[in-house]
Amino acid sequence: MQDTFSSLEQKVWDKLQQVTDPEITSVSLVEMGMVDGVQVDGGIATVRMIPTFVGCPALSMMESDVTKAVSELEGITEVNVIFLKNPIWTSDRITAEGRERLKEVGIAPPPLESKQEGVWEIECPYCGSPRTVLDNIFGPTACRSIFYCSTCKNPFEAIKPV
Repeated sequence: MQDTFSSLEQKVWDKLQQVTDPEITSVSLVEMGMVDGVQVDGGIATVRMIPTFVGCPALSMMESDVTKAVSELEGITEVNVIFLKNPIWTSDRITAEGRERLKEVGIAPPPLESKQEGVWEIECPYCGSPRTVLDNIFGPTACRSIFYCSTCKNPFEAIKPV
């Protein structure tokens, strides 16, 4: 019986890999490091998620998308999505695959290490140059900023390191 549940949990994880961040549709919620865990008990799936920030306006869309996707699985009769306030999401939760997918759509992932407190150096997602400058701390969403590349002369978005 345990093998059945483990297999079903893996199917839930696989399904979640197909659910994308509503604000960055090239990256899945799993790749963004927002899925903290999955539990399947009988036909009830519980998905624990960590929002990038508590006030994210896309939480209801994420909940709806996760519920819809997981409900499609045979053997799942109910889906519960729980948004955790602890642990908090940090940008180092973004997977290596997620970082690459962000770059593919012109969004720089946050640096893996900061060289100095409060200072972040971002590489241009288009040309890879480190010669970038912060143009505006406020981007299209609360978790992104606008940068400018001094080498290829392109503006781009960057995920804020947290």
